[in-house]
Amino acid sequence: MTTIGFIGSGYIGGTVARLAVAAGYDVVVSNSRGPETLKALVDELGPKARAATAVEAAAAGDIVVVSVPFKAYTKLPAAELAGKVVLDTNNYYPQRDGNVEALDTKQTTSASLEQAHLSGAKLVKVFNNINFKHLASLARPAGSPERSALPIAGDDETAKKTATDFLAAIGYDAVDIGPLSESWRQEPGQPVYGPPYGTYEDPVGTPAGAATIRDAIAAAKR
Repeated sequence: MTTIGFIGSGYIGGTVARLAVAAGYDVVVSNSRGPETLKALVDELGPKARAATAVEAAAAGDIVVVSVPFKAYTKLPAAELAGKVVLDTNNYYPQRDGNVEALDTKQTTSASLEQAHLSGAKLVKVFNNINFKHLASLARPAGSPERSALPIAGDDETAKKTATDFLAAIGYDAVDIGPLSESWRQEPGQPVYGPPYGTYEDPVGTPAGAATIRDAIAAAKR
């Protein structure tokens, strides 16, 4: 079975880890504070999970989910992630990350900067536009009329196929919006960020199928 590595195991990372274990994957979780701080999560996830350092999680994962604050992207272990499909959940929030001129002036995207740092990896932007509670509650089996979709962006078609297959396994369809240069369409402030899946106050959320997500992506303005 494919192993999913996690660099960052907070709200989004931890939720994806739960969905992955429920789908039968082995997971290796990590955070910035050390494996010993992840005992509660590993105990919850059960025998298919173990805690490790970020470097170890990167090396162990066939697919690696990166869910750390954007400002920490230059600390990601590029050597261990080389050749891996990296699922990037990050968002750029200037109030948290500090201002980055190239992003503030819309010269590039946060995912493109991360891909440049991880030059040997195959990065796919995903999971960044949905609240973690909605991500947990809206997963549905294939064929369900309430199946939700998530947008993905990436420069490598094979990596996007891998991401699509992983999403399918954990309960979601994928809407491919194109290369990383188009990933701004799924970032904060855009129509697909948050509202398609319900309000923040509603922990259950509202299913949003592929057509709804495509319409929201098409309405994006930069």
